[in-house]
Amino acid sequence: MCKKTMDIEIVKKGIWLYDGAIEKPVDIIRFDYDWWYEMAKSEGTLETDEEPIPIGEKGYIYYVRFQRAQETEGPTWVDSYGDQTIEQSIKTAEEKVSGDIVWQT
Repeated sequence: MCKKTMDIEIVKKGIWLYDGAIEKPVDIIRFDYDWWYEMAKSEGTLETDEEPIPIGEKGYIYYVRFQRAQETEGPTWVDSYGDQTIEQSIKTAEEKVSGDIVWQT
């Protein structure tokens, strides 16, 4: 778990059905840094020559969360690699579940 304490900005929320029957939350959050890179750096596990993924055009990297969806205080855990746009993260989330995600605005 990333040990960085922070407020978490949720940019998109959704609900999906686990096993076709149980409603589960999902969200997309954004950071202005590569969460996985910073976690590896803090743990001393960066690979030689490892670089953070590039920040997106709007200045953020977007991550999908299932385990900690809807939590707004850190530390947190993310359930995807980073994407450079919200649209890419929506697609990433939808590829991780069977069935549909109903996204809220």
